[in-house]
Amino acid sequence: MDKLKVGVIGATGMVGQRFLTLLENHPFFDVKCLAASARSAGKTYEEALGGRWKLKIPMPEKYKKMTVIDASDIETVASLVDFCFCAVDMKKDEIKALEEAYAKAEVPIVSNNSANRNTPDVPMVIPEINDAHLEIINAQRKRLGTKRGFIAVKPNCSIQSYVPALTALAEFEPVEVVATTYQAISGAGKTFESMPEILDNVIPYIPGEEEKSEQEPLKIWGHIENGEIVKANSPVITTQCLRVPVSDGHVAAVFVKFKKKPTVEQILNAWKNYEGEPQRLGLPSAPKQFITYFDEPNRPQPALDRDVERGMGICVGRLREDALYDYKFVGLSHNTLRGAAGGAVEIAELLTVKGYLTAK
Repeated sequence: MDKLKVGVIGATGMVGQRFLTLLENHPFFDVKCLAASARSAGKTYEEALGGRWKLKIPMPEKYKKMTVIDASDIETVASLVDFCFCAVDMKKDEIKALEEAYAKAEVPIVSNNSANRNTPDVPMVIPEINDAHLEIINAQRKRLGTKRGFIAVKPNCSIQSYVPALTALAEFEPVEVVATTYQAISGAGKTFESMPEILDNVIPYIPGEEEKSEQEPLKIWGHIENGEIVKANSPVITTQCLRVPVSDGHVAAVFVKFKKKPTVEQILNAWKNYEGEPQRLGLPSAPKQFITYFDEPNRPQPALDRDVERGMGICVGRLREDALYDYKFVGLSHNTLRGAAGGAVEIAELLTVKGYLTAK
Protein backbone atom coordinates (compact mmCIF):
# COMPACT_ATOMS: atom_id res chain seq x y z
CA MET A 1 0.00 0.00 0.00
CA ASP A 2 1.05 3.62 -0.49
CA LYS A 3 2.31 5.21 2.70
CA LEU A 4 0.06 7.73 4.44
CA LYS A 5 1.41 11.28 4.70
CA VAL A 6 1.99 12.20 8.34
CA GLY A 7 2.61 15.35 10.32
CA VAL A 8 4.13 15.55 13.80
CA ILE A 9 2.75 18.49 15.81
CA GLY A 10 5.12 19.29 18.68
CA ALA A 11 8.06 17.83 16.77
CA THR A 12 10.72 19.63 18.81
CA GLY A 13 9.83 18.12 22.21
CA MET A 14 11.13 14.83 23.60
CA VAL A 15 8.07 12.82 22.55
CA GLY A 16 8.08 14.53 19.15
CA GLN A 17 11.70 13.49 18.74
CA ARG A 18 10.80 9.92 19.67
CA PHE A 19 8.00 9.96 17.06
CA LEU A 20 10.50 10.91 14.37
CA THR A 21 12.90 8.07 15.19
CA LEU A 22 10.02 5.56 15.12
CA LEU A 23 8.61 6.90 11.84
CA GLU A 24 11.92 7.23 9.96
CA ASN A 25 11.50 3.91 8.09
CA HIS A 26 7.91 3.02 8.96
CA PRO A 27 6.15 0.71 6.47
CA PHE A 28 2.77 2.52 6.76
CA PHE A 29 3.71 6.18 7.31
CA ASP A 30 5.90 8.88 5.76
CA VAL A 31 6.55 12.14 7.64
CA LYS A 32 5.80 15.11 5.38
CA CYS A 33 5.36 17.90 7.93
CA LEU A 34 7.00 18.98 11.19
CA ALA A 35 5.02 21.52 13.21
CA ALA A 36 5.86 23.32 16.45
CA SER A 37 5.44 26.68 18.16
CA ALA A 38 5.69 30.01 16.34
CA ARG A 39 9.24 30.54 17.64
CA SER A 40 10.41 27.44 15.73
CA ALA A 41 8.42 28.14 12.55
CA GLY A 42 10.41 28.94 9.42
CA LYS A 43 13.61 27.36 10.76
CA THR A 44 15.00 24.03 9.69
CA TYR A 45 14.30 21.27 12.20
CA GLU A 46 17.98 21.18 13.15
CA GLU A 47 18.04 24.96 13.69
CA ALA A 48 14.79 24.91 15.67
CA LEU A 49 16.18 22.32 18.07
CA GLY A 50 19.40 24.26 18.56
CA GLY A 51 21.25 21.37 20.17
CA ARG A 52 18.25 20.21 22.25
CA TRP A 53 18.05 16.70 20.77
CA LYS A 54 17.38 14.63 23.90
CA LEU A 55 17.57 11.03 22.69
CA LYS A 56 20.58 8.72 22.67
CA ILE A 57 19.86 7.77 19.04
CA PRO A 58 21.13 10.45 16.60
CA MET A 59 18.72 12.80 14.87
CA PRO A 60 17.67 11.15 11.58
CA GLU A 61 19.27 12.92 8.61
CA LYS A 62 16.01 13.06 6.64
CA TYR A 63 14.44 15.56 9.08
CA LYS A 64 17.36 17.94 9.66
CA LYS A 65 16.64 20.26 6.71
CA MET A 66 12.83 20.07 6.83
CA THR A 67 11.28 23.48 7.50
CA VAL A 68 9.20 23.65 10.68
CA ILE A 69 5.65 24.96 10.25
CA ASP A 70 3.69 26.92 12.86
CA ALA A 71 1.32 24.40 14.49
CA SER A 72 -1.44 27.02 14.52
CA ASP A 73 -1.29 27.22 10.70
CA ILE A 74 -3.79 24.39 10.32
CA GLU A 75 -4.54 25.11 6.67
CA THR A 76 -0.90 24.66 5.62
CA VAL A 77 -0.39 21.52 7.70
CA ALA A 78 -3.68 20.06 6.42
CA SER A 79 -2.56 20.54 2.81
CA LEU A 80 0.50 18.36 3.38
CA VAL A 81 -0.79 15.40 5.39
CA ASP A 82 -3.37 12.63 5.70
CA PHE A 83 -3.23 12.73 9.52
CA CYS A 84 -1.08 14.02 12.39
CA PHE A 85 0.46 12.83 15.63
CA CYS A 86 0.23 15.46 18.37
CA ALA A 87 2.65 15.93 21.27
CA VAL A 88 2.55 19.65 21.98
CA ASP A 89 3.55 21.37 25.22
CA MET A 90 0.72 23.83 25.85
CA LYS A 91 -2.04 24.48 28.38
CA LYS A 92 -4.65 21.73 28.42
CA ASP A 93 -7.53 23.92 27.16
CA GLU A 94 -5.33 25.19 24.31
CA ILE A 95 -4.38 21.64 23.32
CA LYS A 96 -8.01 20.56 23.37
CA ALA A 97 -8.99 23.46 21.12
CA LEU A 98 -6.07 22.86 18.75
CA GLU A 99 -6.76 19.13 18.37
CA GLU A 100 -10.45 19.76 17.76
CA ALA A 101 -9.63 22.45 15.17
CA TYR A 102 -7.43 19.97 13.28
CA ALA A 103 -10.14 17.30 13.43
CA LYS A 104 -12.73 19.79 12.10
CA ALA A 105 -10.29 20.62 9.27
CA GLU A 106 -10.56 16.89 8.36
CA VAL A 107 -7.10 16.05 9.74
CA PRO A 108 -7.36 13.05 12.08
CA ILE A 109 -5.26 13.44 15.24
CA VAL A 110 -3.56 10.64 17.16
CA SER A 111 -2.58 12.39 20.37
CA ASN A 112 -0.02 11.80 23.07
CA ASN A 113 -1.57 14.61 25.13
CA SER A 114 -3.99 14.25 28.05
CA ALA A 115 -6.33 17.11 27.06
CA ASN A 116 -8.95 14.95 25.34
CA ARG A 117 -8.64 11.78 27.42
CA ASN A 118 -11.80 12.58 29.37
CA THR A 119 -13.83 13.60 26.31
CA PRO A 120 -16.62 10.96 26.32
CA ASP A 121 -16.53 10.21 22.58
CA VAL A 122 -12.73 10.24 22.19
CA PRO A 123 -11.25 6.72 22.29
CA MET A 124 -8.33 6.35 24.73
CA VAL A 125 -6.66 3.19 23.57
CA ILE A 126 -4.10 0.60 24.53
CA PRO A 127 -4.38 -1.37 21.27
CA GLU A 128 -3.98 -4.78 22.93
CA ILE A 129 -6.78 -4.04 25.40
CA ASN A 130 -9.65 -1.91 24.10
CA ASP A 131 -9.42 -1.75 20.31
CA ALA A 132 -13.25 -2.03 20.25
CA HIS A 133 -13.42 1.57 21.55
CA LEU A 134 -12.37 2.81 18.10
CA GLU A 135 -16.01 2.35 17.09
CA ILE A 136 -16.83 5.52 19.05
CA ILE A 137 -15.12 7.51 16.26
CA ASN A 138 -18.33 7.32 14.21
CA ALA A 139 -20.25 9.11 17.01
CA GLN A 140 -17.43 11.64 17.44
CA ARG A 141 -17.49 12.46 13.73
CA LYS A 142 -21.22 13.15 13.96
CA ARG A 143 -20.62 15.57 16.84
CA LEU A 144 -17.78 17.32 15.03
CA GLY A 145 -19.56 17.32 11.66
CA THR A 146 -16.59 15.70 9.94
CA LYS A 147 -16.20 13.02 7.27
CA ARG A 148 -12.67 11.89 8.07
CA GLY A 149 -11.47 14.08 10.96
CA PHE A 150 -11.41 12.74 14.54
CA ILE A 151 -9.25 12.56 17.68
CA ALA A 152 -7.88 9.38 19.25
CA VAL A 153 -5.59 9.44 22.29
CA LYS A 154 -3.23 7.15 24.12
CA PRO A 155 -3.50 6.95 27.91
CA ASN A 156 -1.14 8.01 30.68
CA CYS A 157 2.31 6.44 30.33
CA SER A 158 2.59 5.11 33.88
CA ILE A 159 -0.65 3.07 33.90
CA GLN A 160 0.78 0.86 31.16
CA SER A 161 3.13 -0.64 33.74
CA TYR A 162 0.16 -2.31 35.48
CA VAL A 163 -3.09 -2.04 33.48
CA PRO A 164 -2.09 -4.72 30.92
CA ALA A 165 -1.15 -7.14 33.71
CA LEU A 166 -4.52 -6.56 35.42
CA THR A 167 -6.44 -6.79 32.12
CA ALA A 168 -5.00 -10.25 31.51
CA LEU A 169 -6.54 -11.27 34.86
CA ALA A 170 -10.01 -9.84 34.16
CA GLU A 171 -11.71 -13.26 34.38
CA PHE A 172 -10.77 -13.37 38.08
CA GLU A 173 -12.45 -9.99 38.65
CA PRO A 174 -10.01 -7.63 40.40
CA VAL A 175 -11.95 -5.56 42.95
CA GLU A 176 -9.27 -3.52 44.75
CA VAL A 177 -5.93 -2.28 43.42
CA VAL A 178 -3.17 -0.32 45.15
CA ALA A 179 -0.40 0.88 42.83
CA THR A 180 2.67 2.99 43.54
CA THR A 181 4.52 4.11 40.43
CA TYR A 182 8.18 5.07 40.29
CA GLN A 183 8.40 7.25 37.21
CA ALA A 184 11.38 8.12 35.00
CA ILE A 185 12.41 11.70 34.35
CA SER A 186 11.79 11.43 30.60
CA GLY A 187 8.09 11.34 31.56
CA ALA A 188 8.57 15.02 32.42
CA GLY A 189 10.50 15.61 29.18
CA LYS A 190 13.73 15.83 31.17
CA THR A 191 17.24 14.41 31.06
CA PHE A 192 19.68 14.28 34.00
CA GLU A 193 21.36 17.40 32.59
CA SER A 194 18.11 19.36 32.59
CA MET A 195 16.83 17.99 35.93
CA PRO A 196 19.77 18.10 38.38
CA GLU A 197 17.38 18.22 41.35
CA ILE A 198 16.49 14.55 40.80
CA LEU A 199 20.02 13.28 41.43
CA ASP A 200 20.27 11.49 44.79
CA ASN A 201 16.60 12.26 45.29
CA VAL A 202 12.98 11.13 44.95
CA ILE A 203 10.20 13.67 44.35
CA PRO A 204 6.94 12.37 45.87
CA TYR A 205 4.55 14.43 43.76
CA ILE A 206 3.78 14.62 40.03
CA PRO A 207 0.93 17.09 39.35
CA GLY A 208 -2.29 15.42 38.19
CA GLU A 209 -0.69 12.00 37.91
CA GLU A 210 -2.53 10.19 40.69
CA GLU A 211 -5.97 11.28 39.44
CA LYS A 212 -5.10 10.04 35.94
CA SER A 213 -3.70 6.78 37.29
CA GLU A 214 -6.89 6.04 39.23
CA GLN A 215 -9.44 7.10 36.60
CA GLU A 216 -7.97 6.35 33.17
CA PRO A 217 -7.92 2.55 33.63
CA LEU A 218 -11.67 2.68 34.27
CA LYS A 219 -12.26 4.37 30.89
CA ILE A 220 -10.04 1.79 29.16
CA TRP A 221 -12.09 -1.01 30.79
CA GLY A 222 -15.39 0.79 30.05
CA HIS A 223 -17.98 0.23 27.33
CA ILE A 224 -19.72 2.27 24.61
CA GLU A 225 -23.28 3.36 25.34
CA ASN A 226 -25.37 6.05 23.59
CA GLY A 227 -22.40 7.52 21.74
CA GLU A 228 -20.16 7.77 24.81
CA ILE A 229 -17.57 5.63 26.57
CA VAL A 230 -18.93 4.79 30.02
CA LYS A 231 -16.26 4.04 32.63
CA ALA A 232 -16.14 0.69 34.41
CA ASN A 233 -17.14 0.94 38.07
CA SER A 234 -14.55 -1.53 39.35
CA PRO A 235 -11.94 -2.21 40.50
CA VAL A 236 -11.40 0.56 43.02
CA ILE A 237 -7.89 1.92 42.37
CA THR A 238 -5.72 4.04 44.65
CA THR A 239 -2.26 5.23 43.63
CA GLN A 240 0.83 7.20 44.59
CA CYS A 241 3.19 8.50 41.91
CA LEU A 242 6.84 9.31 42.58
CA ARG A 243 9.51 10.79 40.28
CA VAL A 244 12.77 8.83 40.60
CA PRO A 245 16.30 9.22 39.18
CA VAL A 246 15.84 6.88 36.20
CA SER A 247 16.18 8.03 32.57
CA ASP A 248 13.47 5.82 30.97
CA GLY A 249 11.03 3.21 32.28
CA HIS A 250 8.16 3.49 34.76
CA VAL A 251 7.94 0.86 37.51
CA ALA A 252 4.77 -0.02 39.45
CA ALA A 253 4.44 -1.85 42.77
CA VAL A 254 0.95 -3.34 42.66
CA PHE A 255 -1.32 -5.00 45.24
CA VAL A 256 -4.56 -6.60 44.07
CA LYS A 257 -7.61 -8.29 45.59
CA PHE A 258 -9.86 -10.51 43.45
CA LYS A 259 -13.48 -11.56 43.60
CA LYS A 260 -12.36 -15.01 42.37
CA LYS A 261 -8.84 -15.52 43.70
CA PRO A 262 -6.66 -17.29 41.09
CA THR A 263 -3.68 -19.53 41.73
CA VAL A 264 -0.14 -18.38 40.97
CA GLU A 265 -0.10 -20.81 38.04
CA GLN A 266 -3.34 -19.36 36.64
CA ILE A 267 -1.92 -15.83 36.83
CA LEU A 268 1.34 -16.77 35.13
CA ASN A 269 -0.52 -18.63 32.38
CA ALA A 270 -2.86 -15.67 31.84
CA TRP A 271 0.09 -13.29 31.46
CA LYS A 272 2.00 -15.62 29.14
CA ASN A 273 -0.95 -16.31 26.84
CA TYR A 274 -2.50 -12.83 26.71
CA GLU A 275 -2.59 -11.21 23.28
CA GLY A 276 -4.64 -8.53 21.61
CA GLU A 277 -5.63 -7.38 18.14
CA PRO A 278 -2.13 -5.99 17.32
CA GLN A 279 -0.60 -9.47 17.81
CA ARG A 280 -3.34 -11.12 15.75
CA LEU A 281 -2.89 -8.55 12.97
CA GLY A 282 0.92 -8.55 13.16
CA LEU A 283 1.11 -4.74 13.37
CA PRO A 284 4.65 -3.39 12.75
CA SER A 285 5.04 -1.88 16.25
CA ALA A 286 3.32 -4.70 18.15
CA PRO A 287 5.40 -6.84 20.51
CA LYS A 288 5.22 -10.53 19.71
CA GLN A 289 5.01 -11.29 23.45
CA PHE A 290 2.90 -8.56 25.04
CA ILE A 291 3.58 -9.47 28.69
CA THR A 292 6.91 -10.99 29.76
CA TYR A 293 7.29 -12.47 33.25
CA PHE A 294 10.67 -12.62 34.98
CA ASP A 295 11.31 -15.40 37.52
CA GLU A 296 14.38 -13.70 38.98
CA PRO A 297 13.60 -11.99 42.32
CA ASN A 298 15.40 -8.77 41.33
CA ARG A 299 13.60 -8.19 38.00
CA PRO A 300 12.22 -6.34 36.12
CA GLN A 301 14.65 -3.43 36.24
CA PRO A 302 14.46 -0.35 33.98
CA ALA A 303 18.14 -0.47 32.98
CA LEU A 304 17.91 -4.15 32.03
CA ASP A 305 14.34 -4.64 30.83
CA ARG A 306 12.75 -1.43 29.50
CA ASP A 307 13.74 -2.31 25.92
CA VAL A 308 12.05 -5.73 25.92
CA GLU A 309 10.25 -6.17 22.57
CA ARG A 310 11.81 -2.89 21.27
CA GLY A 311 10.38 -1.07 24.29
CA MET A 312 6.81 -2.09 23.43
CA GLY A 313 6.52 -5.07 25.79
CA ILE A 314 5.18 -5.05 29.35
CA CYS A 315 7.45 -6.61 31.98
CA VAL A 316 6.20 -8.21 35.19
CA GLY A 317 7.94 -9.90 38.12
CA ARG A 318 7.91 -10.64 41.86
CA LEU A 319 4.44 -12.20 41.91
CA ARG A 320 3.63 -13.48 45.40
CA GLU A 321 0.77 -13.76 47.84
CA ASP A 322 0.21 -10.85 50.20
CA ALA A 323 -0.82 -10.58 53.86
CA LEU A 324 -3.49 -7.88 53.22
CA TYR A 325 -4.37 -8.37 49.54
CA ASP A 326 -4.48 -11.54 47.48
CA TYR A 327 -1.33 -10.90 45.47
CA LYS A 328 1.39 -8.34 44.80
CA PHE A 329 3.69 -7.90 41.81
CA VAL A 330 6.00 -5.41 40.10
CA GLY A 331 5.39 -4.06 36.58
CA LEU A 332 7.56 -2.09 34.15
CA SER A 333 6.91 -0.32 30.85
CA HIS A 334 9.04 1.98 28.69
CA ASN A 335 7.38 5.34 29.12
CA THR A 336 8.44 7.09 25.90
CA LEU A 337 8.04 4.00 23.69
CA ARG A 338 5.07 1.89 24.88
CA GLY A 339 3.85 4.75 27.08
CA ALA A 340 4.09 7.63 24.62
CA ALA A 341 5.21 7.80 20.99
CA GLY A 342 5.38 4.03 20.37
CA GLY A 343 1.91 3.49 21.80
CA ALA A 344 0.51 6.27 19.61
CA VAL A 345 2.19 4.83 16.50
CA GLU A 346 0.67 1.43 17.30
CA ILE A 347 -2.77 3.09 17.63
CA ALA A 348 -2.26 4.70 14.21
CA GLU A 349 -1.31 1.34 12.71
CA LEU A 350 -4.49 -0.17 14.13
CA LEU A 351 -6.58 2.77 12.85
CA THR A 352 -5.06 2.28 9.40
CA VAL A 353 -5.74 -1.45 9.24
CA LYS A 354 -9.30 -0.85 10.51
CA GLY A 355 -9.95 1.79 7.83
CA TYR A 356 -10.23 4.89 10.04
CA LEU A 357 -7.03 6.45 8.65
CA THR A 358 -6.93 6.73 4.86
CA ALA A 359 -5.23 8.79 2.16
CA LYS A 360 -7.14 11.91 1.14
